[in-house]
Amino acid sequence: MIVLDTATRRELSSSAYNERRAECDAAARALGVATLRDVSLDRLEAEASRLSPIVARRARHVVTENARTLAVAEALAVNDLERVGAAMRESQASLRADFEVSTPALDAMVAIAARDAGCVGARMTGAGFGGCAVALVRRDAVASFTRNVATAYELETHRTPALYVCDAADGASCARA
Repeated sequence: MIVLDTATRRELSSSAYNERRAECDAAARALGVATLRDVSLDRLEAEASRLSPIVARRARHVVTENARTLAVAEALAVNDLERVGAAMRESQASLRADFEVSTPALDAMVAIAARDAGCVGARMTGAGFGGCAVALVRRDAVASFTRNVATAYELETHRTPALYVCDAADGASCARA
């Protein structure tokens, strides 16, 4: 996993982050659920006419993102990286079109990463409106990927990115005596 810093910063207080949250809350209320995780895509599609078009798009992103997250967990359990990559691409498309939290710099970074032969998948990360993307990259392609993506991104955007190669770990734990 490689974190791709676009060298752009976000200001959540001045962004539409709170607006997205309110739109999702409105969708949940209109559908009679506490949170959108309790709504299936079939139900959302059947009842979308009860929502404004914008609120329906926001809800569609959340509902499909929840489904993608579960699918990625299943794919990782069987080491199906192609399925993980496909979910990452679908996620980025939804973040850009339905949730509208991507930016030109994030879109450029993800597109550049996705063009590299070593990239399995890429998407923006975090709350959006600037910041970072992540890419899942084949281990044998990390050196060429980081070099190629950094160069192409700088040429396209005139910004110098920072790329951070990360390895998965178990995370924090407590040992009992």
